[in-house]
Amino acid sequence: MKNNSELQSDVQNAIKWEPLLNAAEIGVTAKDGVVSLTGVVDSYAKKLEAENAAKKVTGVKALVEKIEVKFPDSWSKTNVEIANEVLTALKSSWSVPRDKVTVKVENGWVTLEGELPWNFQKDAAKRAVVYLTGVTGVSNNIKIKSETHNQIEKRDVENALALNWSMDDSDIRVAVAGTTVTLTGNVRSWYQKDEAGRIAWKTPGIWFVENDLAVDYYYEDED
Repeated sequence: MKNNSELQSDVQNAIKWEPLLNAAEIGVTAKDGVVSLTGVVDSYAKKLEAENAAKKVTGVKALVEKIEVKFPDSWSKTNVEIANEVLTALKSSWSVPRDKVTVKVENGWVTLEGELPWNFQKDAAKRAVVYLTGVTGVSNNIKIKSETHNQIEKRDVENALALNWSMDDSDIRVAVAGTTVTLTGNVRSWYQKDEAGRIAWKTPGIWFVENDLAVDYYYEDED
């Protein structure tokens, strides 16, 4: 059980613990599990680090992220320069198949599109981009179309979730329809929700994961 002040303090400490954010100014407020982040950082990677650090804190149910990315003038780049660097980064990543991802850049915001057989490849494409100077945001619109035609077994997904230590106190129900896995039930943290989705995405033959898990955490009333 936490009150709002304790949750705010926990999120602040989690953000300060990230080496990339030592010099970043991030404001944190918390109300009944809804955490708001504000501030200005000089890279999109720092914005993501702050968001990910907050998500891992037990008790965070939702995140309102209003962090702004502002670069020094000396770091400014044209959309064409950013697009070329993104294409080079994608080619350098062994996890991203060649010529399967298309790139669009508008005011520093990168949009990735295309089709890939595995979700880890989609995640790798985004990771290759987020640390590039000049990138203000990333929309990862890559679709998953598995080349594996094995039937998805509900029990396989359930067993994979049960083997993960972080799922011990969770109540997760799995449903399978064609190439879609749907997760419902309750977990204790946003980290557990993300982790459950990540595990489900590893299932051979999967195209979609509907992660409808609810973060169930109770808060103490403050006087």
